[in-house]
Amino acid sequence: MATDPTQPPAGPAQPPAGPAQPPAGRLQRFDATERFVHWSTAILFAVLALTGSALYLQPVGAIFGRRHLVEEVHVYSGIALAVPVLIGLAGPWGRQLRADFGRFNRWSVSDKAWLAARLRGRRATGRPATGLPIGKFNAGQKLNAAWTAGAGIVMLATGLIMRFYSPWPLSWRTGATFVHDWLAFAMVVVVAGHVGMALRHPEAFASMRTGWVSRDWAKRNAPAWLDGADGKEGSPDKLRVAPDKLRVARGAAGEAEYATGPAQPTS
Repeated sequence: MATDPTQPPAGPAQPPAGPAQPPAGRLQRFDATERFVHWSTAILFAVLALTGSALYLQPVGAIFGRRHLVEEVHVYSGIALAVPVLIGLAGPWGRQLRADFGRFNRWSVSDKAWLAARLRGRRATGRPATGLPIGKFNAGQKLNAAWTAGAGIVMLATGLIMRFYSPWPLSWRTGATFVHDWLAFAMVVVVAGHVGMALRHPEAFASMRTGWVSRDWAKRNAPAWLDGADGKEGSPDKLRVAPDKLRVARGAAGEAEYATGPAQPTS
């Protein structure tokens, strides 16, 4: 076959483009599935809070009117609240979400020391220099995840009793209404605190929009997770240190002290 002498010779065939590379110096904290689940759930919760306010606060209800429609939107938004999570967990696209659910359920000695430091009013930074190798999520985030899951299940159960009340005795309906109302108030308070914490930590908040954090952020806030991303940790079970070696920072003064774990039995 004749070739055009005016054209330069073709170079070697190029391999097909691989998956997109992460931005330089950054780590993926949340993939697209996790971000979809988070923001879908957040939107549904906002709808629930707004419609719930319209149902229980007369001035808010007067703005919307059409109480029956508001009630139906509230009920079916509550039922739909679990759908994004189930979709996220269902297929191969949910691999990272399932892995993070596993992280939420694992507590290391470092997590307990971090939480103890917080309860004592000190600031545990999680930096390696303090001896607290915090993983991808700290103890506060793990507690928030457990609270949200448990409260969500209770809210769904009590809401269904209130909406489809015929099979249930009066005492059940009365108890469900009491629990649903007060738990809803508690959830709004907790979510408001969650949003406030997110706004105070802009890079962590941005990771739920873009998926990425800097390695510097990971080094400061999740050093054990960073070690795992670098292949230095073979198992999450290794994210542990001896209780008598954990140190926590004492406020702005920066004076360190050891946080001693429970006494070990003597042989």
